[in-house]
Amino acid sequence: MKQFLKLLQWTLNAAVFFTLFAFALNNQHEAKVYFFFGTQWRSPMVLIVLTAFALGLVVGVLGMVPRWWRQKQAAKTVQANTGSATNPDLPEAPHGT
Repeated sequence: MKQFLKLLQWTLNAAVFFTLFAFALNNQHEAKVYFFFGTQWRSPMVLIVLTAFALGLVVGVLGMVPRWWRQKQAAKTVQANTGSATNPDLPEAPHGT
């Protein structure tokens, strides 16, 4: 069963790769992106789509950074509170050499 799932995963990965590869091959014509003040960017369509994807990824990660920081701080606080509390069921560690 585990081998079958691994084979299925590889098959799906290959299907996604070849679909994206075919998309890239079919969209090699030049396209324009118009910006403000009459500026434009001319590039192959696939590069424009890749750039839009990368910018979306960057915006998504930057949007998650504050939550990650808050969660990391909360985890540190919980760990500090848990580590400083003594458990009465456990004997104390000997102090000294």
